[in-house]
Amino acid sequence: MKFKILVVLLCLNSFFSFGKEFYIAPSGNDANDGTLTKPLETIKKAQELASSGDVVYIRGGLYTMREEQIAQLRGIWAYVTKLDKNGISYLAYQNEKPVFDYKDIKPVGKRVVAFLVSGNNIHLKGIEVVGVQVTIKTHTQSECFEVRGSNNTLEQIKMHDGMAIGVYVLSGSNNLILNCDAYNNWDSVSEGGKGGNTDGFGVHLEKGSVNTIFRGCRAWFNSDDGFDLINNAEPVIIENCWAFYNGYSSGFVSRADGNGFKVGGYAKGRNPYDNIIANYTPIPKNTVRFCLAVGNKQGGFYANHHLEGNYWHNNTAYKNRVNYDMLNCVALNPTDFGTDGPGWNHELVNNLGFAAKVRELANIDKSRCVLKNNSFDLNAISISENDFLSLDEKLLMAPREADGSLPNTDFLKLAPSSDLIDAGVTIGFPFKGKAPDLGCFEQK
Repeated sequence: MKFKILVVLLCLNSFFSFGKEFYIAPSGNDANDGTLTKPLETIKKAQELASSGDVVYIRGGLYTMREEQIAQLRGIWAYVTKLDKNGISYLAYQNEKPVFDYKDIKPVGKRVVAFLVSGNNIHLKGIEVVGVQVTIKTHTQSECFEVRGSNNTLEQIKMHDGMAIGVYVLSGSNNLILNCDAYNNWDSVSEGGKGGNTDGFGVHLEKGSVNTIFRGCRAWFNSDDGFDLINNAEPVIIENCWAFYNGYSSGFVSRADGNGFKVGGYAKGRNPYDNIIANYTPIPKNTVRFCLAVGNKQGGFYANHHLEGNYWHNNTAYKNRVNYDMLNCVALNPTDFGTDGPGWNHELVNNLGFAAKVRELANIDKSRCVLKNNSFDLNAISISENDFLSLDEKLLMAPREADGSLPNTDFLKLAPSSDLIDAGVTIGFPFKGKAPDLGCFEQK
């Protein structure tokens, strides 16, 4: 009987066992053992000590990164921190705010990547990355996070006041970018300083890299675009995300392109026809739903010379140059490839556009698209400022909720008297009232 009890206890102990915990702090030392009282200094050392299922807690404070901390120099790349060990979580400790500053990392002739996430089942949460540099004066880019693994989650991460793309996903499946902010990023060094490669979030997926999702993210005052899905071999989902004031500095000085959601496309003339056929067919159809685009320099929602249609569901666009620009390449064939034309095969449902600077809807062949219950094709509905609870744009930059979700404000939410309430059509998502509302916010 005692033997049986011992076996049961051992089994229970194994069942309820937890991974180890390691700690890093700005005042830590990599010669320490990584406990709470003797923390390490670097994530690099913590990863060496940790195993799958372990948690690395990152204490608050400023981590001023140094060039001798670069993990790998390979080709034109300088990978400062490589997360290539599977199954480890890297979490901000309790409510503390760790900030990693890369202003002193300027390797000559290299593109800087602050974090390379090449492992699988990694969870990063609650850190800030600032000051990532560009040193090359010709065509180039740097990145705060480059993702190449699978089943990874980047959560509640802030990437700001640097020269780099916030998150850049290249390969791997089932990656989730959740409740992250990328803002005030501008490459002032390369190609004359316009910042034409500095997006908030970028994706350039290889074939077989499926189920990439951006959810609850914000991008603003990035010198190029908020979200850019160029040259993807697989579809991407962007939902409940906001993009505003991209293409401008924080003082509204004009920078580069400045689209909110640049969704798809192979950039006219960028790739030869044979390369597209070999690597990118069938052309993916991306999904953008319940998203908000405000005051971007060019398009709020832009198809960017795509060679297919996309799904645009329940989005809201306000005060962009063009709120919805569906520009496509004419066709995927040697004769018409690279020739721009009105968008085709797009599905636009329950979208709301208001106060575009030039046009609400542009570059679309309606006869070859599906349009249902959008504000720009419902003749019986007129829109005015009175349809909204608030048009105070300062609310876009309000603090996030305690759980990291987007701020809950009245900005562009529908007033109870608005005709836009219940004006949508059911597309499989929950709603209140008789039918879905138009736009990205469902009236309570």
